[in-house]
Amino acid sequence: MSKANFAQRRDGRVAAMQYLYAWSMNQPKNLAQDLEVFFAECEHPRDHYAYGEELIQGVILNEQPIDAQIKALAKNWDFGRIAKIDLAILRIAIFEMLHRKDVPPVVSINEAIDLSKQFSNADSKRFINGILDRLKGDLGRDARKVEETP
Repeated sequence: MSKANFAQRRDGRVAAMQYLYAWSMNQPKNLAQDLEVFFAECEHPRDHYAYGEELIQGVILNEQPIDAQIKALAKNWDFGRIAKIDLAILRIAIFEMLHRKDVPPVVSINEAIDLSKQFSNADSKRFINGILDRLKGDLGRDARKVEETP
């Protein structure tokens, strides 16, 4: 992956995290319209955030199974007490790990930890890493490689 593509994916993850954070507190009646307004306010044109928009759509579409994974992996932790920003980061990483075979799981984990360092508190990276590391062990695939599609 080129540096430009990597930077675009990172920008996409940041935009997805920001949108999903806001979405978790106030879900819009019209998602398409809300996304249009959101991306109009972003630094780059909307197509720059295409990967982020895929993540947003994927997380929203798969919210219940993703949240079930978080609940199962966050042992001894009340789901309602998870910080909304950490929840947005976890949802993105778990969606990638389960549904984006073109992204090695360790990349999803590293990106989630980087997001937590930039946007959350100091303890969040350990919490996020612990949950995602448990999921990585359950995936049944090489965590450092892209999974080839047949």
